[in-house]
Amino acid sequence: MSNYGKAFTLMRDAAQGPWRDYTRHAFVEGMKDGTLPRAAFLHYLRQDYVFLIHFSRAWALAVVKSETHEEMQAAARTVNGLISEEMKLHIGICEAEGIPEDQLFATPERAENLAYTRFVLEAGYSGDLLDLLAALAPCVMGYGEIGARLESEAISDTYLDWINTYAGPDYQEACKAVGELLEQSLTRRIGSEYANSPRWQRLCQTFRTATELEVNFWQMGLTP
Repeated sequence: MSNYGKAFTLMRDAAQGPWRDYTRHAFVEGMKDGTLPRAAFLHYLRQDYVFLIHFSRAWALAVVKSETHEEMQAAARTVNGLISEEMKLHIGICEAEGIPEDQLFATPERAENLAYTRFVLEAGYSGDLLDLLAALAPCVMGYGEIGARLESEAISDTYLDWINTYAGPDYQEACKAVGELLEQSLTRRIGSEYANSPRWQRLCQTFRTATELEVNFWQMGLTP
């Protein structure tokens, strides 16, 4: 497993079952061996594009919730990465498949997508930066773990463009930066012994719920 910091590792370990279901979902394994139907992948990609719109807004909310210039910079860099890089991947693949950007942007949002994105935004609206980061982390780091594993295990190049994006150095560095932001934000607000804080279990539950919603998102991808 990838090392994205102590706090992330502790949260991941507290959600082992859902995390395994998420990072080794049948959708993911289908990308690894090339058996995932192209229609299912494109259906997922369109929904994920809509997801990234809301995810970018959630990271913009992290700027609002920040207490230091350093936190604001880290959140702003992530917003830029999502808009300038990750969404560009979706646009490029879909355009190659005959789906123009305006049609991609107008994709109707599935209920599973709605449930996940609004959960993340609500975590930020009703809580502080820690609540928001606990909800954001599973997506960021989970895709990093999946990409890194598939890069070494893939037996098909069918989905290599997707795999290379999340296995690539830019995305892996982004995962490490978010892990560092999570660690520093916890230490600043709770202290270095944050895992012994009364808040810790609630933050872990937020992380676990977001992970479970990721499982549902993959499953949605298999049911166009």
